[in-house]
Amino acid sequence: MSTILITGGAGYIGSHVCKELLRQGHQPIIYDNLQTGHRKATQNARFIEGDLADSKKLRRAFKSFSVGSIMHFAADCQVGESIENPLKYFNNNVKNSLQLSEIMMEFNIRKLIFSSSAAVYGEPKKVPIPEEHPCLPVNPYGETKWIFERILQRLREGKKLDYISLRYFNAAGADPEGELGEDHSPESGSEG
Repeated sequence: MSTILITGGAGYIGSHVCKELLRQGHQPIIYDNLQTGHRKATQNARFIEGDLADSKKLRRAFKSFSVGSIMHFAADCQVGESIENPLKYFNNNVKNSLQLSEIMMEFNIRKLIFSSSAAVYGEPKKVPIPEEHPCLPVNPYGETKWIFERILQRLREGKKLDYISLRYFNAAGADPEGELGEDHSPESGSEG
């Protein structure tokens, strides 16, 4: 089976995906700075504690493993915080994601699954919201996700990589075995 690098794999969505990949026989490599993720959520996957801003460490991870594709879940995701501190969100969610893309291309990795957000749609003009709904984000968090989706679209047009974006509304719940679920410790106090 293939080796998949999962950025943000110690977080809520990334850890669920990692568990399923392990169950299917894949070899996930989790790359996470543990800013909001939890080491215990990585289960039996290989784990590298690292930040996407650290290009040297990220390149070492790519050199150490024969990575076939990337699942990119690492991001800041609190809407309220994004309004209070937009530069933090543009740096982490756009700049660091762009760096990840550049390093992927250096290593000839062309497959990316991007964890976007329904926040890219903004105020819905139609409910339920169809996928082709206009994207008009109303906060910096949604805007960072939309900007990176546009970057990925341009890279695909230039035949640099292929990707898919997942636009979640509200991810919630635990896995059927009760091993993984939401873990807000420490609680941030801000709401998304």
